[in-house]
Parts: sequence; C-alpha cells; structure tokens
Amino acid sequence: MSDSRDPLDGHGILYFGNDWHAENRTSSHHVAVRLARRLPLLYISSPGMRAPSASGRDFRRLLRKLAASFKPPTRVEGKLWHCTVPQLPFRRIPGVDLLNRWFGRWAVRRAARKAGIQRPISWFVVPHPGFLAGRLGESLCVYYCIDDYAAHPGVDAALIGQRDDALSRRADLLFVAPPTLLEAKRALNANVVASPHGVDVELFARTADPATCVPAAARELPHPVIGYFGSLHAWIDFELIGFLARQRPHWSFLLVGHEAVDVGDLHALPNVHFVGAQPYAELPNWAKAFNVAIIPYRLNRQVINANPLKLREYLATGKPVVSVRNAEIEKFSDVVRIADDGPSFLAAIEAALADSSAVASARRMAAVADQSWDRRVDAVLAHVRDELARKSRQKT
Repeated sequence: MSDSRDPLDGHGILYFGNDWHAENRTSSHHVAVRLARRLPLLYISSPGMRAPSASGRDFRRLLRKLAASFKPPTRVEGKLWHCTVPQLPFRRIPGVDLLNRWFGRWAVRRAARKAGIQRPISWFVVPHPGFLAGRLGESLCVYYCIDDYAAHPGVDAALIGQRDDALSRRADLLFVAPPTLLEAKRALNANVVASPHGVDVELFARTADPATCVPAAARELPHPVIGYFGSLHAWIDFELIGFLARQRPHWSFLLVGHEAVDVGDLHALPNVHFVGAQPYAELPNWAKAFNVAIIPYRLNRQVINANPLKLREYLATGKPVVSVRNAEIEKFSDVVRIADDGPSFLAAIEAALADSSAVASARRMAAVADQSWDRRVDAVLAHVRDELARKSRQKT
C-alpha cells in the first residue's frame, strides 16, 4: 500500500532572505509570504552583502541588527515569524567566520524553537549565510538563486562569488531565476530548476480599475508622464534619464522609490519628479499616472544576469513598457519595446505613447496573467515535495 502522506507534513522553513524591513519588496518577500501560508516559516533577516561603510547610517543599522539578534522572534502573521541574525562583517579576519558560524547556528536554532519549527528545511535566497547549510538539522537545503550576487555594487566580489558557488554545490535543490545563470549553476549542481519571478497579478491589475486614484503628488503633472518605480540604486542609468528629460522638457518623468545613491543632476531638471519610497500596495496608484513605464538600467554584468521583478509588475498594470535589453526581457519582446541607447530609447517611448489602445493594454496584462507568485510557489513546492520523498526513500 502506497504512503499517501504529504512529504511536507511536519516541516517548517528556515528562510534566509533580504532584510525584512527593507524599503523595497523583493522576490525574497513575495515567496516567503506565500510559503508561510502552507508551512510554518521563520524569516531570518540576513546582513547585507557589502561591509558597512563609515557612514552614520550604516553604523546605526549595524547596531540595530546586533541588538535585534538577541531578541526572540516575532510573529508577523499566521505561521510567518521573523528574526534577525547578523554577522560580523569583517569576514577576512581570522576567526570571524568561525564566530559567525557558531553564533548564527545558536541564534537560528533558538529562534526556530520559539517559532515551533522542529523539522526544518533550510531555504537560502542570499548566499553569504550559506555556511550554515547542513548545520541546522535540516531535512533539505534549498537555494533559491535570484541574482548574480557577486556583481552587486560595493560587495567583495571574490568572497561573495565563493559563497555563492559553495552554496550552489551544497544545496539539495537549486532554483535559478535569471536564465543566463542556468548553465553555470548546472555545472555546480545536477539538481537545478529554472524558476522565473512571479507577479502579484491582482494587485497590479488595480491600475486599470477606474476606482483606483492617482496620488495627489502626481495628479497635476503635465502629460505625458514617463514613470519608474523601484529602488534608485547604482544599477539605474541616471544619465539616460537625464538625456530623455532634456530631449523632451515638456514630458514629466516620475521616479517612485528610495534614493539609495547620488542621482547626479536629475534634481536640477524641472520635469523630473522624485516622490521617494512608497508602500508596495500603493504602487498601482502611482502606475496609473504613467503613460509609459520604463526600465532604464545600466548594461553591466548585474543587469545582464538579472530577472527584473518590475518587468512583470509593469506588464500586469497594462501600461506600455520601454526597457533596456537582457535575456529575460527579450522573452517579452512582443509586448515590451526594447532599446539599446538613448536615441532609440526616446524613439521607443514615442512609439509607446502612440500605442495606448485598450487592446494593446489587454495583451500586456495577458502576457503575465498566468505567472502569479502563487503559481510560482506551488511549482517550487512540488519540486521540494519530490526531493523530500526521494531522500526519504533513500533512507528506507
């Protein structure tokens, strides 16, 4: 008689992700929330990949994380718990890795007991705490690789690359979001599954709802409004935005997001408008003000190997999209205009402004209608079940 039990029964997830309180909601957050609807999940805010600078902001952040690490985990909602487990950032000093490993193992196990997780699955969305893989009494180790982490600005590329490779080899199951990383990951681990990002279809569909209101700060902007939402970080091509704004001074450029770096002289341009970070649930309201949504990334290694979350979010709003080129974006070339330099980006925006029909909007929304985060998580969990079942058979 076959065993009909769900291999996931009795398990919980130790989820090593980005900072839970970060300004941007990333795939790390979206996946965790949905996993926690199925299994108990302890979200472990991991330290940043770059060493802290001498800035007061970085120092205060480090102190907050160190203080938070001694507090018990808190329940966010339902079966979702959160705790912070920082590391000493001076990883190249002898003995620091050993101390981080010992402290991290102790702190995570203590928090897991509080969250009621007795049969853990370790789940890493970032590579640098990966030295804890296999040290937490877990039934399975999952690595959900969503980026080329060593290409991030300001990180120790050699060290992060080593941690990324080591965790890729150690994981029982390796999910990979960026298509350009698949072959390199398969060379490290035979058990690799392509897993593109999802999108909150229902949330971003609100942009097309007549009842959705444009925020006051965007209502009076001269049209057309060329919009962007997301972190304003080192991978954004601020020179490209400046070029577009100067070429079309009668257009409004609306930038919604936290300014993480110097944006150059954009604040001096009267038709470029910054509104800062906004709650994730309100992004559809801001997108409603857009006539065209843009992805103005710098074409560096990080972007070439990226799977931009906002690509699907923009498409789910139905708004026209103009973007730079990479492998994931090119998959949507039938509904996204792709440009390779400033003049072609400008021409693509003008073409997009001329193509704002309801039919075109419906095509864009349909392109991602079946790519919800719920579907993505269901597919991922099916692989996790299979791997747990396989490991269980090996033991018997």
